Amino acid sequence: MRRLPILFLLLALAAAAVASTGSARDAKFVAFKTPSGNIGCIYSSGPDYLRCDIRSGLRPKPPQPQSCGEDYGDSVSMNRAGRPRLVCHGDTALDPRARTVAYGTSIAAGPFRCTSRTTGLTCQNASRHGWFLSRESYRLF
Repeated sequence: MRRLPILFLLLALAAAAVASTGSARDAKFVAFKTPSGNIGCIYSSGPDYLRCDIRSGLRPKPPQPQSCGEDYGDSVSMNRAGRPRLVCHGDTALDPRARTVAYGTSIAAGPFRCTSRTTGLTCQNASRHGWFLSRESYRLF
């Protein structure tokens, strides 16, 4: 499994921010993880975007599309509104230096809210779509 540093993900998000807002300094980035370190997430404003990767992989593992020549089955993302999607990627949102969101607490980033529990991580967007991720299972809603 090939992994590029988190820096590449942040640079890609910054480029998207520049394209949509005209200034990377207007964009806000927040990296966070669960206490176990199994799940790591990146939020970017401009436009609002949330991505979470799970080190243990999604279970059951979804079939990889033929069009994806990178890593698949361990990453989900969503925008401000609409349903989440699985991500074909060559980088990672797992950053060991990211802020830890303690079990039993939540973090709000832009239009997203994620709640960390010992059973897993639940994230929702402004239209109440999102995901639940754990070592045992995942669910998109």
